[in-house]
Amino acid sequence: MAEIVLDKVSKRFPDGSLAVSEVNLTIGDGEFLILVGPSGCGKSTTLNMVAGLEDITAGELRIDGERMNERAPKDRDIAMVFQSYALYPHMTVRENIAFPLRLAKVPDAKVKERVEHAAEVLDLVDHLDRKPANLSGGQRQRVAMGRAIVRSPKAFLMDEPLSNLDAKLRGQMRTALSRLQKRLGTTTVYVTHDQTEAMTLGDRIVVLQAGHVQQIGSPQNLYDQPSNLFVAGFIGSPSMNFLPATVQDGSLSTPIGTVPLTDRVRRHLESTDAPRELIAGFRPEHFEDASLVDEHLRDEGGSFTSSVDVLESLGSEKYAHFELEGEGARSQQLTDLAAVTGSSDVPTGGIAQLVTRLSSATEARENAELEVWFDPDRVMLFNPEDGRNLTLEG
Repeated sequence: MAEIVLDKVSKRFPDGSLAVSEVNLTIGDGEFLILVGPSGCGKSTTLNMVAGLEDITAGELRIDGERMNERAPKDRDIAMVFQSYALYPHMTVRENIAFPLRLAKVPDAKVKERVEHAAEVLDLVDHLDRKPANLSGGQRQRVAMGRAIVRSPKAFLMDEPLSNLDAKLRGQMRTALSRLQKRLGTTTVYVTHDQTEAMTLGDRIVVLQAGHVQQIGSPQNLYDQPSNLFVAGFIGSPSMNFLPATVQDGSLSTPIGTVPLTDRVRRHLESTDAPRELIAGFRPEHFEDASLVDEHLRDEGGSFTSSVDVLESLGSEKYAHFELEGEGARSQQLTDLAAVTGSSDVPTGGIAQLVTRLSSATEARENAELEVWFDPDRVMLFNPEDGRNLTLEG
């Protein structure tokens, strides 16, 4: 196990493009850290610099206090697991797992012991004498992980190892991988573009965009307290709703009507010298069918009535989509977010839209009016110019 420190680490390619800009990050001994962001944000480049597969243009990388910038990958005592399984088809599972130990000329008895231990940890004991062609996708990925485990490295570096699996198997492997990392206690840096993986696996998450760190924190912290519009829109599915909002007479004027400013929200705005024109963010789960809300809560919250445009039932809950009167929120960060995620869920102007997550007990119907309740204290307010979250706690 090891502590990994990136001290103002940057990467600039020969053509002058900046891939990673001054990343400051300390990964604790035994921590499971996730690098997440859209394609091209610099997450794999950052991982490759830790591995030694990419040179560091500026800054310093330290593993257990030792500078690693000039060290070859083989001298860093790390093990990588890639998106591609990269298994040798002519070798058995046992031989594939043992391969790095054979290269290191580890004694046969030690090889046997380590391979069998890894197979037990990964539930591969019954498959040791099979070839990769006779394994499922999940089993092949576990073999690739076994090849990393037998080395007993200081750290595991994983570059989207589950992306080749189907959705159901990916969910099962997430759970297995989480258990495995906790059992081994090995420092792990994991790259993914899938925010569901990021939220369910990591002790902490680093959100990257265009080579710059947007925010570092626990999954819940990033969800509840996003530092800016990009993080707020990237973390969460469906995406946060963003609506234009104007501050006037102690309330917000929005496409869902007048939203009263609670004491907490007002204090934040007063302390940040916020502009009058803002962007209001609402998570889909912060809404509910008003008819299902207790009377005392209804009096403390706000509500709006609109026609349901699309209704999606998932059994345990329902998503009601609305098209509202007026224009949607406009911001360069929202435009950038929509471009890099390829998502139509992220508003970039045009008609204001809203998605709400309602109880399965709702009797909402498409093309019918529905009164929807919301808690005004859960609103997040953003500066449209720089994207800052003006209601950030702490």
